[in-house]
Amino acid sequence: MSATQAYLEHVAIHVRDIAPHIAFFRDVLDMTITQLDGDPAAPRQVWLLGGIQLIEDSSFVGPEGRCSHLGIVCADVPAAIEAAIANGAKTTAKGAHWLELPDGLLLEFLPEKKDAVRIVRDLDPRI
Repeated sequence: MSATQAYLEHVAIHVRDIAPHIAFFRDVLDMTITQLDGDPAAPRQVWLLGGIQLIEDSSFVGPEGRCSHLGIVCADVPAAIEAAIANGAKTTAKGAHWLELPDGLLLEFLPEKKDAVRIVRDLDPRI
């Protein structure tokens, strides 16, 4: 089993109506859209500066957002996949870099660019 260093890049959350959530994160925290899927006037999903992915799900009825998956940037994706499987994760039909933990939590392993894992892990926002 081979492990690798990684960091959480984004959390994907289902929301009933995406527009007010986009406005909230933009107006309150200056977290602007970095990528979107669908019509810019009514996107199906957006990625915001700061690691939040919002997915519109009009059938969602809970009082809070529902986690879709965690996007994790890995220094070595194949090593992370190997270690995850050795620790009980299962591959999914979404692709080799999508893994499901025994309790159903879905992980997306993403490759790093430009030494990102070391740079991000060296940051400590609490100091």
